[in-house]
Amino acid sequence: MIALQRRASPSRLMGYLAPVLALGCTLVAGLILFALLGVPVGLAFHAYFIEPISSVYGLSELAVKATPLVIIGVALSIGFRAQVWNIGAEGQLILGGITGAAVGLFFYEVDSWYVLPLMILASVLGGMVWAGVPALLKTRLGVNEILTSLMLTYVAALLLSWLVAGPMRDPDGFNFPESRLFHDAALLPRIVDGTRLHLGAVIALGIVVAGWLLLSRTLLGFALRVNGMAPKAGAHAGFSQTRLVWIALLMGGGCAGLAGLFEVAGPIGQLLPSISPGYGFTAIIVAFLGRLHPVGVLVAALIMALSYLGGESAQITLNLPLAVTGVFQGMLLFFLLAADVLINYSFVWTRKATQQVESL
Repeated sequence: MIALQRRASPSRLMGYLAPVLALGCTLVAGLILFALLGVPVGLAFHAYFIEPISSVYGLSELAVKATPLVIIGVALSIGFRAQVWNIGAEGQLILGGITGAAVGLFFYEVDSWYVLPLMILASVLGGMVWAGVPALLKTRLGVNEILTSLMLTYVAALLLSWLVAGPMRDPDGFNFPESRLFHDAALLPRIVDGTRLHLGAVIALGIVVAGWLLLSRTLLGFALRVNGMAPKAGAHAGFSQTRLVWIALLMGGGCAGLAGLFEVAGPIGQLLPSISPGYGFTAIIVAFLGRLHPVGVLVAALIMALSYLGGESAQITLNLPLAVTGVFQGMLLFFLLAADVLINYSFVWTRKATQQVESL
């Protein structure tokens, strides 16, 4: 029989090259998929990867879609390094959008500079509160944060649907499930005329720098990394695992909530039944594709943002289903995980069916 055996010393170089190999395999598999669908490979490659970023507007859209992925991905990568698995960033994004929008609608007729900062603060707090639920259950009752954070995503989505169809519905919107359009004071400033590129992109870059400084230059970052690599050693050194769980989850929730606000106060401009195409889930792929490093997350977010734009372009140009985007993202995650398995494990042959094989 074939078994997997952990390598004594996995290649560090291959660890860094794994995302590149995964991207290459995804590209090849994607082109094969296009050929099976009867689409000319060259035309499909151009429509999916070249056409979306062939203009200034296209590049600005790439940055717009990468912004929430960067913000959430950096925060999740820090938590994952500490072995805190926040899988519910999508729900925290939704709550951030709801709370930020509520403040903007409350000050609907106020044209003042303080409206947007209050919305930002409310969105961060909203995301943190939603992430605080799995943190509380994890630290008090030992409940797995993967399950609780994920399940809360669906609660958040249902809450959003109820709000836009009820209490937060536009009174002049002919009963459509949407809020009022935000006042100009509640919208993020555009930084490039004629595009949707907003101030949130600059803040996302700041979060990348802040994440790098946190992990490499602070005691808290060291504690988070130690807790992930050797929890017992961290506890012996005096690092509170309960405190680190709270910090990791609240950090992820706050950043996800901020990303939610940047969507509703940026390209959308109001609260809708759906304010995200799944950025919170895609950011998990971004975090691992970026090797849990803030700079790597930035590069990975641009790649995943291109998959969104490419899917839309392929839908318009080649009449392909928008689900192609999800297929590409799924293949990328599959090949990345496969590469990680081959880096850390080797195949061995054994005739003993009862031999213990280290599970993955």
